[in-house]
Parts: sequence; structure tokens; C-alpha cells
Amino acid sequence: MKRIRYNKDVDALLIELSDKLIDYAEEEGQIIIHFSPEGEPVLIEILDAKEFVLSTLSSVIKEKEVTI
Repeated sequence: MKRIRYNKDVDALLIELSDKLIDYAEEEGQIIIHFSPEGEPVLIEILDAKEFVLSTLSSVIKEKEVTI
């Protein structure tokens, strides 16, 4: 099951990649990736999503490389 949701109360974008159980998470800046016990990505959270999406789109429009 893949689903994308936005929570405006906390400005977070949630991208569900599967419905497997989450065992642990790793955080890198504004992005948190949740993994299954087998190490497969299950959920991606993007914090401060509006800023992230706008800056990413702005970089794409300006044809700049985006680094996370």
C-alpha cells in the first residue's frame, strides 16, 4: 500500500512505501526514514515540508542540483 499524506498541523509530509511493521528509524536533517526489521524502507517523513518542497522545486526550476 503506497500513500502520501500531509499533516498541516505539524507541517510534515508522510510517504508510506509499504504496510510492513516499523522496527527503527534513521534521521538525516528534515528527513526521517522508518525501516522494517529486514531493513526495508517503510515510511518517509519530511519535516518542515512546505519549506522542503518549495526549495526543492525552486532548485529544479533553476536547474540546480538538490542535496539533502
